[in-house]
Amino acid sequence: MLLRLAARGLSAALLAASLVSAAAAQAHPSHRELTPPLAQANAALQAGEADKALALLRSLPQSDASTAEAANVECRVRLMLEQWDAAVSQCQQAVQLDGQNSAYHLWQGRALGEKADRASFLTAYSLAKRVRAEFEESVRLDPRNADALADLGEFYEQAPGVVGGGIDKAEAVAAQLDNVDPARAHQLRAQIAEQRKDYGNAEHEFKQAIAAGPHPASHWIALAGFYRRRQRWADMEAAIHSGETAAERDKASGLALFDGASVLSETHRDPALAAKMFDDYLAGSAKTEEAPAFVAHLRLARLKDQLGDPAAANRERAAALALAVEYNPGEGATH
Repeated sequence: MLLRLAARGLSAALLAASLVSAAAAQAHPSHRELTPPLAQANAALQAGEADKALALLRSLPQSDASTAEAANVECRVRLMLEQWDAAVSQCQQAVQLDGQNSAYHLWQGRALGEKADRASFLTAYSLAKRVRAEFEESVRLDPRNADALADLGEFYEQAPGVVGGGIDKAEAVAAQLDNVDPARAHQLRAQIAEQRKDYGNAEHEFKQAIAAGPHPASHWIALAGFYRRRQRWADMEAAIHSGETAAERDKASGLALFDGASVLSETHRDPALAAKMFDDYLAGSAKTEEAPAFVAHLRLARLKDQLGDPAAANRERAAALALAVEYNPGEGATH
């Protein structure tokens, strides 16, 4: 599920069914307080402890196990494990149990989007309309849900008109984001400009996001992703260095370390820095379900092999297995 994933080069199916935003995921499934057992399961989810989260969910008393919150947490664990059908099923259950919760509709849209990205064209076409409907309902229920606005805006920007996409719609969402999260509004406008091949304005808007946001590290990495797509390698590496520096000053920016390290690893640049960023992410207190710790361990293992340290690589693989024995990405996965 990851990018979130830093690269925005999308397949034909994803153009028809686009999906997961680079925006940070909410730390919990609703604005309500979770019961202690569910809070523990959610904490395990954020820490990337998939096996522990599932065990906690299985041990819930019936009064908790049958709730929308439990279904939503399990949906997100299944997303983290890349078990798309199970994720859709659990998120759908959460929506059925509490259809007035904006966050539940958002996660259902994300789960459907992940499934659509791996579906045949005709299936993706059908799923894309459901993705759009879930994101729109999430925003309708909570017009100040910045995560939902960002995902809806990205869907409109990426998806063709036949499934409800459109640049004009994305621009309207950016205007809504101005009053909720100005940095994300700039980032959405950057994506819109890039879609229009207005690369100068796109770069300007990515830089405006950095200046406007309270957590600039993630926006530095978004700018690095833009430079990657433009094959401006030196600028890409400079932006990642700036993102790393910003993350050192902002301990809530662990996701930027993961994303920056992933971009370096995927472009085969500076493996030592990529390994350090993964190490720093894993050692920090800002781990998140959007960047599962077990995936970080596996990517770090690959880098350790490249750096000539097979013993360390094996330790990282063992650490990943200890967190998520069910993780088995399909063929072609990039983990």
